Amino acid sequence: MTVDEQTGSTPSTGDPTEGPAQDPASASASAAELPGGRARPKTGKSEQTRALILETAMRLFQERGYEKTTMRAIATEAGISVGNAYYYFAGKEFLIQGFYDRMTMEHAAEARARLRGHTDFAKRLEIALLAWIDCAAPYHEFAAQFFRTAADPNNSLSPFANESHRARTTAVDLFRDVLTGSDLRTKLDAELTELLPDMLWLHLMITVLYWVFDRTPDTERTRAFVRRSTPMAARVIRLSRYRVFRPIVRDAKGLIQDFILPTMGARAGN
Repeated sequence: MTVDEQTGSTPSTGDPTEGPAQDPASASASAAELPGGRARPKTGKSEQTRALILETAMRLFQERGYEKTTMRAIATEAGISVGNAYYYFAGKEFLIQGFYDRMTMEHAAEARARLRGHTDFAKRLEIALLAWIDCAAPYHEFAAQFFRTAADPNNSLSPFANESHRARTTAVDLFRDVLTGSDLRTKLDAELTELLPDMLWLHLMITVLYWVFDRTPDTERTRAFVRRSTPMAARVIRLSRYRVFRPIVRDAKGLIQDFILPTMGARAGN
């Protein structure tokens, strides 16, 4: 049961858009249908309400900052009850998780549209990373606030947390498409091909970290980092197909499986 930040009162759990108010146990079960205590939309109106709450929150985070924006303020600005806001998002931090989920889907769709007609692996990787920067651009001003929260390894907002597995899997699937749609798709060691999408996602995480602290106009240094790092990554991956590098590939595979992948939380379907 969630307590409102300003009043200390427990919000009502019923959703006015769905009919009579639910009892707390029923509302809790409803809110638990999705990871992070988020209610599963049941109608078109529910989906619109959830989107309204999320968009209002993102705007207030930009205008006031994350710490100064409360669930009550978000509900008031959206023109809904506090209880309705909590019906869709169990707390303010889960609004950020909702934002992650939505932006990851938008990034994947935008990147796939831009990838059409390109087969060079380095170019495809560059396109995918730059597409993320473009999709995230409107939120750059308050990105550092999100990063401070997400950097806590015990926080559900960490990109490595179990709660983030849906967004992470969407991103990894995109990088799998980056690889399989490229000129390298039939030229790599099968075991390396299996691991590469996860490693390319980590490349994105490094890019995101650089982007958060980039204060150049249009985050141009981050874009330059992407343009310089993607050909280098492509060269290293291309070299891995030669027999002389196979022992290194095997060692790298073991290192990744033993130390990196276990830190990335559960995957969808696990």
